[in-house]
Amino acid sequence: MDMRKLVGRNVSRIRKERGLTQEQLSELSGLSQQYLSDLERGKRNPTIVTIHEIALALDVTHVEIVAP
Repeated sequence: MDMRKLVGRNVSRIRKERGLTQEQLSELSGLSQQYLSDLERGKRNPTIVTIHEIALALDVTHVEIVAP
């Protein structure tokens, strides 16, 4: 499994479950909306720090971001 796509799908799913737009997640995480868009499409290779920031913004653990 391509981890970039897995992380992207998880971020997108959790974001939508929380009722957030990419723009809102951008504000909460400090990451650009373009970066989040690319991440959700599996085009970015996030660092552990980025995964941590997204997890904090979504109020989930980092494990939920990388879980299959």
